[in-house]
Amino acid sequence: MRERIGFVGLGLMGEGMAANLIRKGWPLTVLAHRKRDAIERLVGLGASEARNARSLAESSDIVVLCVTGSPQVEEVTMGAEGLASAYKALLILDCSTSNPASTVQLAAELAKRNIVLIDTPLARTPKEAVAGTLDVMAGGDADSFARARPVLEAFAGRVIHTGPTGSGHTMKLLNNFISLGYAAIYSEALMMGAKAGLTPQVMDSVWRGGRMDCGQYQAFFEYVLRRDENAQRFSMNNALKDLSYLTSFAAASGAANPVSAAVRNSFAAAVGAGQGEKFVPALSDVIAGLNGVKLS
Repeated sequence: MRERIGFVGLGLMGEGMAANLIRKGWPLTVLAHRKRDAIERLVGLGASEARNARSLAESSDIVVLCVTGSPQVEEVTMGAEGLASAYKALLILDCSTSNPASTVQLAAELAKRNIVLIDTPLARTPKEAVAGTLDVMAGGDADSFARARPVLEAFAGRVIHTGPTGSGHTMKLLNNFISLGYAAIYSEALMMGAKAGLTPQVMDSVWRGGRMDCGQYQAFFEYVLRRDENAQRFSMNNALKDLSYLTSFAAASGAANPVSAAVRNSFAAAVGAGQGEKFVPALSDVIAGLNGVKLS
């Protein structure tokens, strides 16, 4: 008999993940936050709905979290009606992008209540969440990872065990740093090209198909060239949050991190300009505007 799965966080990524769990035969209970539309679609596919995190825990063996970050994870687990208040054994899979220091500390607190938390953050996009082909980086002990793997494989094409608890979230932050670093470089290069009278189309004709062309480049330039706002659905608010977690990690580990600090400042400028809800490729317009040029 399959274990019962609970799911918290039915946003851009979570709804597709939860739908794949149902389609692949996992008994699923979901928890609403603000929007009812995703809940109603999933209930229509066969999910049950819990009234709060405690009741979700009571009806689950494994709980998947896909929320914004560490504060939300801490609240849904340790809050007044959180998962831990059910006082029952659980395995929690944290698919959020969280602060590794918080993850390690929270896992230790939950262990006192017979709850195991492993970090299982994601790579790729909502499109792959729907297709069931996400990448997962999993940090935790070998036995917990083995138990979690069949659940993760319901919505992931690749599941990689990164090491002990916290290592998955560390790897995710490094992954995002590289991705967001590309975005900052593209944006600054586009701005300086515009200063010289070069259009994005001309610059793209040089870069596309060359050594600097990659999936990240192609998604970013779907927005730059064709104004496709859905090409890379990750907000600049979330980008700044993740880069701030990385800055915290660097400070705690005594690392000098001038490049990631500069990338963070690019996104801090965009958020400070009131553009935080826009998706990452819109950074190109922010950097251009701050320098008195336009890209379109």
